[in-house]
Formats: sequence, structure tokens, C-alpha cells
Amino acid sequence: MSIATRRLFLALISLPLLFLVGCASTGYKSTATLPIPSEIQDNVDFWRMVYGKWSRSQVAFHDDEHMGVIYEVAKLPGPVRGGYTAEQKRFVRGKTATYRSRLKSLERKVSSGGSLSSSERHLHDKIVKTAGRSALYGASERLRVQRGVRERFRRGMEISGRYDRTFRKIFRARGLPEDLAFLPHVESSFQTNARSSVGAAGVWQFMPSTGRVYDLRVNRSIDERLDPVLAAAGAARYLDDAHRKLRSWPLAITSYNHGQGGMAKAKKRYGNDIGRIVKHYKGRHFGFASRNFYAEFMAAREVAGNPSKYFPQGVAYEKPLNHDRVVLRSSMPAHHLASHYGLSVYRLGEMNLAWRNPIKRHGAHIPSGSTVWLPSGTTRRIASQPSSTSIRIAKAKTNRTTAIAMAEPKRTPVVVKSEAKRAPAVAKAEPKRVPVVAKSAPKQAPALAKAKVKVKHAPVVAKSAPKQAPAVAKAKSKSAPVVAKATPKPKATTAAANAKTHVVKPNETLYRVSLRYDISVKQLKQLNRMKSDDDTIRAGQRLRVSG
Repeated sequence: MSIATRRLFLALISLPLLFLVGCASTGYKSTATLPIPSEIQDNVDFWRMVYGKWSRSQVAFHDDEHMGVIYEVAKLPGPVRGGYTAEQKRFVRGKTATYRSRLKSLERKVSSGGSLSSSERHLHDKIVKTAGRSALYGASERLRVQRGVRERFRRGMEISGRYDRTFRKIFRARGLPEDLAFLPHVESSFQTNARSSVGAAGVWQFMPSTGRVYDLRVNRSIDERLDPVLAAAGAARYLDDAHRKLRSWPLAITSYNHGQGGMAKAKKRYGNDIGRIVKHYKGRHFGFASRNFYAEFMAAREVAGNPSKYFPQGVAYEKPLNHDRVVLRSSMPAHHLASHYGLSVYRLGEMNLAWRNPIKRHGAHIPSGSTVWLPSGTTRRIASQPSSTSIRIAKAKTNRTTAIAMAEPKRTPVVVKSEAKRAPAVAKAEPKRVPVVAKSAPKQAPALAKAKVKVKHAPVVAKSAPKQAPAVAKAKSKSAPVVAKATPKPKATTAAANAKTHVVKPNETLYRVSLRYDISVKQLKQLNRMKSDDDTIRAGQRLRVSG
């Protein structure tokens, strides 16, 4: 083999190798599940730079449709803070005006066939090379400024260490791609208190109405959108629904920003091709954010999945979440829960991000069925759940109340009213009065504290104030009442402990039922011979909850 032939042979071998190296340099992979069509490659590259290369001291001036057209990445003057300083605003406005003027002038000259200056020729070639000659027209109107967020993204990666393992477990349990755990990098940078201008909240940025649809409590006392784990379960249910409807993960992910209905319209016109949708679809409200949402997700997946490449100085990931989880069987105030487990209300409030001020500061009750997070090891130390406040106090005073009741058999009933916003209203028997029966509010299953004495007179009834959560133990549907016994060491029983079936309540879901009886949704479906993809239950339906 001659030298010339050998060189040609080596060159031919090197071509595919160079191609592979070029692909590997981007780092992220296009898969059948999560593809990166050529039409959005520039978009993904752009957001990869925003997340992993450009700092908050840098701003990019670019075309908002042809994302590969980047006119300049400029450094901001002065100190870098949370927002722009007055000096930086002037700088950005000035640069924007200059580029807009240059682009308008370029468009006029190209239209009229005028000669271009060297700087105009450079601008012309940049646009044509990346986006084609047609992109010269209207370029001034598509000018956009994007600030780098590298520091913010890195901080989000650190926080993600707390939740990533749990999020992946949630998605895996529903048979969804685990990489959906990267989505909060796009939505909130893992800021747990993040709120948008339109009302979305939390790491997963649920709107109030959407949160309620996906089984998250949202009211003045509790907002489960702010609990990253509960909201992740809601996000998994949403994305599962979206994928069933749209049959495409790029479309399902984009629907997280644009809505399932909006993406269904886009699919009707362009099918499942996210590249064609981004490039050509002009649906109402399908603007810059929606067009770029999937590309941002893929860029975040690349940067967060390759920390050593983008953050060679290292990322200090927070320790994975390791809390104990309990689901309350009865409604109760936070101070009662804290007392039972030997914790402060402040400590509980730090761990339970869904609690709002009425619970944390003003004594409002945590609803039954709520998830409560406790320090790791708490449930091993104290296995039992606390009873409601009224039952606890009734037990402590049973003997004294019984003695008083038997001494005064002919007293008339006394109505005791609780005051709004006070500690739980507990009916206390006054000296020489009959025993107290705590009566629950209308439309709730009563859990009465009964003294086991035989008396033939009317009891003293305690009524809670209007709109005040009653301080009584609430028994679950179809459960036997909880009785406070006068004998030492009384044993309380719950419906969940021995139940074989459960009657579905209005708006109840399989997920809530599974939490209550400490079984998985999959087990619940198997017990009731339901299909794996069937989540439909109706009010009044009886579900088997144990074998």
C-alpha cells in the first residue's frame, strides 16, 4: 500500500470517528422516548448555555425564533445582584436599541439592493448562515435579551439532592420516565416557595385549580402545592394523563406549560413531531415560553445530568430527604401533634411546607387524611398516632367528671360556646354538673368521648363557634366511635386497622385510599380486580382494602 493510499484510507476511517466525537461533545442524548429533532437542536444548545455557561453577569442578545442566531453575549457593568441595577437597565436598553436599529437598516438595504458595510455584512452572514436569507426580514422585531442563570441553576442542583431520589421513585412507580425529575429545574430551579405572577406555586408550579384536580389540598390553611413530594405525586398523575391523551412525551412535557387541550390542537395539525410543532405551529398562546419548554427541559436534563462537565468546581448536593411520614386519621391542631411527638410547632412547620399561617400560628386544625412529615426515627420512638385533643382531655378527666355527674343527677343542660380563633374548644364539666358529651359539627362523622357511667339526666352539650374546626376526634366513615374509658390504659381502635372494605367518598381518589390503608395503588387495584391503567372510582363504591 502506497503512502498516498494509506493516507486516504486513514482519512476515510477518521470521518465517522470525528462525527462521533462531535456528537459526544454535546453530552445529551436523543432517545426514542425523549428525542431532539434537528428543528430544535439550536434551541436546546441555547438553553444549555443559559443554564451551564452564561453567568448572571452576562446577557445574550438573540433572535427569539431562530435560537442559533446570537448577536452578542455582553457583560453587564457594575455589581451583580438579584435583579438589574439602574446602570445595567440603561446598558441593556442601549444595546437593544442599537441592535434593533442595525437590523432595521440591514433589512432596508437587503430589500433595496443597497451595498452593505463590513459590520452589516458580518450581521448579514451570521443570520443567513444559521437561519437562511428569509430570516433577515423581521429580525429587528424578533430581537430578545436573555440573562444567564448558571449560579441559580447550580443552586437548584444542590437543592435537588434532597428530592431527586424520592421524585424518581414516584415516577418509576407509575411507569413514567425517571428523568421527569429534572422538570423543576425549568419550572422553579427547585425553589420551594416559588410563585409565578399568574398564581402558580411550589417546586412543580401548579395552578390552584389544577392542583385540586390532581388531589392537592389548596385552601387558606394548607397548600399542598408547596410540599415538593406531594406535588411531585400530583405532577406524576398529570404527566401520566397527558401522555395517555397525547401519546408523546415531548408533547406531554410541553403540555405542562401549554395545556393538554392546546397540545391536542397542535398534534391534530402536525402529529407527534415536536420539531415541526415548534417551528410551524402558530396556535393561540403558543408563544416563546411554550415553544421552548421542551428544549429547556432537555437542556436542563443535559446540564444537571453532567455536573462535572458544567460545574468542574463541584456541586454540594443536599442530603436526600429522610423524614418519617404519617397520614393523620383525625383532624387536630399542630401544637397537639407536636406535643405527642415531643417536638416544637416551629420544627414541624419547617418540615411541613404545605402548612400556612392559620395552622402554624393560629391553631387551625390539620385536616384528617393529611400527610405529616416528622424527623427520621420518630415513628420508631413513638409508634402511635395522637388522638384528637378532646378525647385526650376527656380521658384525663373521666374519673372526676363521673363522680360529679353521679352527685348531681338533676341539673339542667348547659350550653358552652367556644370562641373563634382560640385553642380547641373542649367541654369541661363544672363542679356539681353532669358529664360532658362533645358534639361534632354538622355533616361530620362524630367521634364522641363518652364516660362509661349510668346517668338518667340530660348531658351538657358543647357547641363549637361558627366556622371553628371542632376539637373532637373524627372517626372515619363507617367506623365505630372512639370511647374514652375510665379504666387505666384504654385502648383505642381505628377503622383502618381492621377494615376489609372502604366506601368511596365524593372526590376521593385511589391514591388517597391507598395512603389511608397503608397499601400501594397497585395492590388496591389487584384487590379490586381493576386494570392497571384504570384509575376510575365513584362515590359510594365499596373497595376491598385487605385480603
